[in-house]
Amino acid sequence: MNKSRLHPRNRHQAINGVAYDFLILCKVNPELSQYVGENQAGNPTIDFAISDAVKQLNKALLLHFYQLQFWDIPPQYLCPPIPGRADYIHYIADLLAQSFNGEIPTGKQVKGLDIGTGANLIYPIIGSYEYKWSFVGTDIDPVSISCATQLCKVNPRLTKAIKLRSQDNANNIFKGVINSTDQFTFTMCNPPFHKSAEEALKGSQRKLDNLAATRKGKSESTDKLNFGGQANELWCDGGEVEFICKMVRESTQYAQQVMWFTSLVSKKDNLDIIQAELKKAKAKQVKVVNMGQGNKISRFIAWSFLTHEEQNQWFNVST
Repeated sequence: MNKSRLHPRNRHQAINGVAYDFLILCKVNPELSQYVGENQAGNPTIDFAISDAVKQLNKALLLHFYQLQFWDIPPQYLCPPIPGRADYIHYIADLLAQSFNGEIPTGKQVKGLDIGTGANLIYPIIGSYEYKWSFVGTDIDPVSISCATQLCKVNPRLTKAIKLRSQDNANNIFKGVINSTDQFTFTMCNPPFHKSAEEALKGSQRKLDNLAATRKGKSESTDKLNFGGQANELWCDGGEVEFICKMVRESTQYAQQVMWFTSLVSKKDNLDIIQAELKKAKAKQVKVVNMGQGNKISRFIAWSFLTHEEQNQWFNVST
């Protein structure tokens, strides 16, 4: 795999080495214009160490590529990179195609459950546009649910495609948000990566230091909120490996209600522990899907308690 290459269906491919068409993006979101400058190669760019610049870029991408009329998030809430989030959606589509004779299933009968949808609502926005899927987004944070609800209200395209449910118990992931009559084609999750607030802060500082090193030698202070996020978005006891293992254990209770469970895994070294947990849970299928984004390889893990043959009958059973 060429690790710098996004998924072939991803709308955010670089053209002639240029990642973004800022002329178009500034037209749909004029607030972005104030942050656009040139990089060392003379191409237009923004300073990714400035939180509002990143937010305005994301807003422009969502307005232009996904036909939103409005998008915003509160200060200090997680502002995810759109191209990488789109990749997760496209690779899930490929995963589903493997269960449907090579054809990607589209339409509202494909139902996704987004665990920790956040105030940004990124995955349902992209998935409902690209494949016309329907979504349930869940979150433990009332502000995130409120903001996501507002995004749906002001964007008619989202109103019919997305439902939101609050997770009221911090000890649960699926319990309390999957009802007895629900059938989900897939679940997805961007879990909190870090084990503590201190670890999360160190991770953010490393990113800021890396950005500062590429800013033509600029030494002025960077915006520490660029990689912002609420505590529940960034860290939990045990970090991502414990969160995902907990998700695996809970998923056994919904084995017949979900065709594919999935979660991003930021650290490759965590895969062995997660796969051991899946073996204990007696998952019938387990897949690790690598995704090339920028200068790194990211991945998600997928598991199912259904055989391939049972998955082929999914829509006959669930609709």
